[in-house]
Amino acid sequence: MDRISEELLGSLDNKIAFTLPLLGGVPASVVTTWVLIGLAALFFGLCSRNFKVVPGRMQSAIELLMDFLHDFFYGILGEEGKGYIPYLCTTIIFIALSNLCGLIGLTPPTKDLNVTAGLALISIVLIEFSGIHKKGWKKWLKSFAEPVPLIAPINVLEVVIRPLSLCMRLFGNVLGSFVVMELIKLVVPVGVPVALSLYFDVFDGLIQAYVFVFLTSLFIKEAIE
Repeated sequence: MDRISEELLGSLDNKIAFTLPLLGGVPASVVTTWVLIGLAALFFGLCSRNFKVVPGRMQSAIELLMDFLHDFFYGILGEEGKGYIPYLCTTIIFIALSNLCGLIGLTPPTKDLNVTAGLALISIVLIEFSGIHKKGWKKWLKSFAEPVPLIAPINVLEVVIRPLSLCMRLFGNVLGSFVVMELIKLVVPVGVPVALSLYFDVFDGLIQAYVFVFLTSLFIKEAIE
């Protein structure tokens, strides 16, 4: 058990990938994040260069994916919230790639609390911005006193709770899956981890990406109503 604990704690440590003279150590999660962003941008950029009227297999797959995501978020946000769909599509693709990159030996960036906190902070700023953009400053501030002024402190507290819940839900589930898989690999290193990774690395990773953007879209819908 001591050996397992030591190896597990070593796996959970967010190691420094390299050091820069002025910025100091750069965490591995930051490097992996930029690698995933670069690969995704390169892939979609190359695939979208020569789109044809009669699509090939790759073009059809990309169009099918984007149409599905657009229709899904449009069904939640409607016409008034369609401007937020590109952000939601980008976020779900990034989180999905981040959660799945463990399959090729990379450390998932979403295992780093700083990454999930950053994603949650961006989402909550967008949520509050959507409310201000739709209602204006006065109506937005007034909405905190609805339905009765007595619950205004609770509504204000909710602004802090929402990003915290988004952050901890994503971080906790990804970290929990990672911990379980590491324990399984240490106890039964052959056979079993491959089968269970289909759930913990693939299914659970995609589910967490879906939950994050689904809740974000619901909060935006609530803010613009």
